[in-house]
Amino acid sequence: MIEFQKIKPVQVIGPLGEPLTLECLPPPSLSRWVIRRKAEVVAAVNGGLLTIEEACARYDLTLEEFASWQRAIDRAGMLGLRVTRLQHYRDRYERDVWIS
Repeated sequence: MIEFQKIKPVQVIGPLGEPLTLECLPPPSLSRWVIRRKAEVVAAVNGGLLTIEEACARYDLTLEEFASWQRAIDRAGMLGLRVTRLQHYRDRYERDVWIS
């Protein structure tokens, strides 16, 4: 019987349109998260380069924290990851949902 293996891509397209590989990802010992680094990790997971579990383990993230990054990008793009504007984007999204 043939077993199906999950084949991971060697590279995916990063948030700025550049090729992104495992070697290009932020280092696991990272302590300061900027917008671009968060977006790279989300792009790696969305493209299949890493699983959510691997990303959370590699960067010591909670599932909720990673999911909040994904939601922020889905709702407002990379700018949604800015911590200083988080409330603004959250309010804008909630207002748009109620209008729709």
